[in-house]
Amino acid sequence: MRLPDRFASRLPGRLGERTDQPVVSMVRLHGVITATVGPVPRSVINANAIEKTLERAFAPERLAAVALLVNSPGGAPTQSALVADRIRGLAEEKGVPVFAFCEDVAASGGYWLACAADEIYAHATSIVGSIGVISQGFGLDGLIERFGVQRRLYTAGTSKARLDPFLPEKQEDVDWLHDLQGELHEMFKKWVTERRGDRLKVEAEPFTGEVWTGARAVEIGLVDGLGTARGVLGKRFPDAELVAVEGRRPLLARLGIGPAPAAASMLGADQLLGITQAAEIRATWARYGL
Repeated sequence: MRLPDRFASRLPGRLGERTDQPVVSMVRLHGVITATVGPVPRSVINANAIEKTLERAFAPERLAAVALLVNSPGGAPTQSALVADRIRGLAEEKGVPVFAFCEDVAASGGYWLACAADEIYAHATSIVGSIGVISQGFGLDGLIERFGVQRRLYTAGTSKARLDPFLPEKQEDVDWLHDLQGELHEMFKKWVTERRGDRLKVEAEPFTGEVWTGARAVEIGLVDGLGTARGVLGKRFPDAELVAVEGRRPLLARLGIGPAPAAASMLGADQLLGITQAAEIRATWARYGL
């Protein structure tokens, strides 16, 4: 057997040889949603990181459906919208249904991603919802004053330094932030309402930022039912091949070779930034007990 033939024989049927078996692509959306690169590969979700994976997921000729395995506590609203819009664009282009399966948590931006699907399922113990907007930070003006540190900040524009953590908080800045959050919240509500339609029980007040178990989310209309990806898809598409579509890893990672750990005394700005970002990601997951 020639080398190309041996290689082809190891590929799934739809790639190694022509087959009439339908395909359901399964894409894992795992991590905090942020435009920045994660400290650990595949630890974050953003439009740039997931673009090629989504294209491959929607590429098979005999594609029957695409399944999104969502496990995210949320993050940046713009990246949530960009990824969801790309999913909808590909779904409409290919004319296939999209299913979302909430795993541990599909909250805030994670639920925004789930709403890109035509149908949403969850485990009874999943954490779902958090349809709201949050901002957080610290007030450090008292701290630097205590240690005699002078804050030197120069701006052009009266609003350029809004909510600077080293300056005393101003009520007008807080009011501005609340207005901004309100505007983003309305966009979130509009997206969920459009995607869920009559299935959403508005009288249950799903837009307060509250989270629910998957079992309760069914009653509210945030999800369509309880079940796992393989269980639901196995019944809906009994003849289909379920294929996991993953992002491509760097060559060294595929060979099992990672970067050498840096000694604490050798940490530079990039390493310190990575540690800080890792702590922020951990804190975001921790809000849901994960």
